[in-house]
Amino acid sequence: MSTWDLLQVDFVQNALMASLLLGLVSGALAPLIVMRKMSFAAHATGELALMGAAAALLFGVSVTTGAVLGAVLAAVVLALLGLKEQDATVGVVLAFGMGLSVLFIYLYPGRTSEAYALLTGQIVGVSGASLGILALMAVLVVGAVAVLWRPLLFATVDPVMAAASGVPVKLLAAAFAVLIGIVASQGVQIVGALLLLALLITPGAAAVRVTSNPLLAVVLSALFATTSAAGGLILSLEPGLPVSPFVTSISFAIYLACRAIGWARGRRVIRDESRQRHSQPELPADPHHSQSVS
Repeated sequence: MSTWDLLQVDFVQNALMASLLLGLVSGALAPLIVMRKMSFAAHATGELALMGAAAALLFGVSVTTGAVLGAVLAAVVLALLGLKEQDATVGVVLAFGMGLSVLFIYLYPGRTSEAYALLTGQIVGVSGASLGILALMAVLVVGAVAVLWRPLLFATVDPVMAAASGVPVKLLAAAFAVLIGIVASQGVQIVGALLLLALLITPGAAAVRVTSNPLLAVVLSALFATTSAAGGLILSLEPGLPVSPFVTSISFAIYLACRAIGWARGRRVIRDESRQRHSQPELPADPHHSQSVS
């Protein structure tokens, strides 16, 4: 079947809609994750979401519930620890989560493909119910970002000044970490824990390379993430290959393009400043200063 024919199938349409929704919410958070230097923490959150999902699979509970609980718990703990302790603690939490994930997946008596899907994703297996949950999550996350945007951005750019101005910096950090956890819990089930960073980090890293406007960075990041997710799905249909490699390849290509654009702009600014400096005429000497010297 051709790609066009496959796009008419119901489960493929569900997968495409899920890709767009996940790209939208991931892109909305990605620039703030990058600006807050939380990339490593976001990765750890995804691994804890994997741990929760694997535990839920082992004990016969809803995988979505397990992933959400694991991711949100990790996000809150990391946020409350603060930035000073976070680097080493993230590594500890990450290793712990990965170890338990391997154990739960090994002990799972069911089909290996179900457990393996938690690592690499199973976007074509998105059901109508899962799509509804994802849509609800998208509305919740985007709405929360819109409501918290101004104080969250202030706390991101200058946390010391924000705290002095009465902004609840720690509470905002915990709330933002919970949002990351919610998105990570859904991303683990769709693109997998191993490739979650392609949507949670790379689009934001690309967007901040081409603009210094935070709001525009969010818009561009959402565009990059949805392009990567939906484009990766569409490209994978006809050859029948896994979706995740296409998603990561598109996302990486966008990042390289944005990095090249940012480098070219920086070079042009330096060149223009140099020309302006050399084109300015030398100011005549101050006559009063000359008389005093003589």
